[in-house]
Amino acid sequence: MAVLISASRPLLALARVAGFLVAFLVLTWALAFKTSFIPHHSQTHEDLIYSVMHPLLMVIGFILISGEAILVHRWLPGSRNLKKLIHLCLQGVALTCGVFGIWTKFQGRDGIVANFYSLHSWMGLICIFMFATQWLMGFLSFWHRGEVRTLKVRILPWHIFLGLYTYGLAVATAETGLLEKLTFLQTRRNVLKHSAESMIVNSLGLGLALLSGLVILAAVLPKYNHYNVLQSKLTGSETKKSSSYLKERKY
Repeated sequence: MAVLISASRPLLALARVAGFLVAFLVLTWALAFKTSFIPHHSQTHEDLIYSVMHPLLMVIGFILISGEAILVHRWLPGSRNLKKLIHLCLQGVALTCGVFGIWTKFQGRDGIVANFYSLHSWMGLICIFMFATQWLMGFLSFWHRGEVRTLKVRILPWHIFLGLYTYGLAVATAETGLLEKLTFLQTRRNVLKHSAESMIVNSLGLGLALLSGLVILAAVLPKYNHYNVLQSKLTGSETKKSSSYLKERKY
């Protein structure tokens, strides 16, 4: 347990490195291979901008910022309320980026239905809906933190679980999007399987998988203070049991 607790800081550092790597890869892909984002049967500059903005908003704006919001409780010093406020603000920024990221797919000439037919698109809509619900719950909980305290304590584990599940779902949705896009490029636009673009997209997928694992592990890792309290309680209970047992033996 002590080894896990001492590994918290290296995990945060690794998560930041993985985040910078993911940001670098998605920026390189979007800027160096812009022609791959030109929609089918469209050559307009506006459609190109919308297509490029979608992966940037969803990966950097939605996944990376929401991951940083999850890690706020691990590295930010200060009171619990301050941490909750920063967490809420970062999640609000991530939600805004996610909504605008989906909004860009509504701007194509092919229409709304043409952009929401695949597993990737369905998962994306579900993920944004769940994320918005989670953020609204956190917002109401922050501004009414003195009310129904017992109820808040009961729903907190579910809030944490759904938050981490939604984050994992967002990463899984991005992975399906990368697979969908790369399959389209290789089959319709003759992008070679061993080309530089294919390597960048595959590396981006691996980077997202690594990042999600580090963020979730850092989030669920026991805190030192909580571990000390738990250990003291367990030690105290064991001491009481031992003393009562000795008294029984004595009499």
